[in-house]
Amino acid sequence: MKQMLIQCSLALGLSLAAVGAVQAAGDPIQGETKAATCLGCHGVLGYTNVYPTYHVPKLGGQHPDYIVTALKAYKSGERSHETMKAQANSLSDADMADIAAYFNTLQ
Repeated sequence: MKQMLIQCSLALGLSLAAVGAVQAAGDPIQGETKAATCLGCHGVLGYTNVYPTYHVPKLGGQHPDYIVTALKAYKSGERSHETMKAQANSLSDADMADIAAYFNTLQ
């Protein structure tokens, strides 16, 4: 009985881990709506930010993990850019994953 309980617990744990992995990947359909603000800068080819002046990177096709890592770094203050910090502060981890999944679908 004890062995069976251990096996059931292990199976449940693995199932929950698999569900978490799927959720961590993000939903590109949800991300499309959530990325509307991002596209105001990152969706314009050749766009240059006014202050500080720099070329705004295109995010289409970018690896989702990179986008999530960058957004978390802006939110925590590890990366400094006031506009990006303000945008990232309003995002949950799920929002970040969804946005990253959406940008990964673009070329």
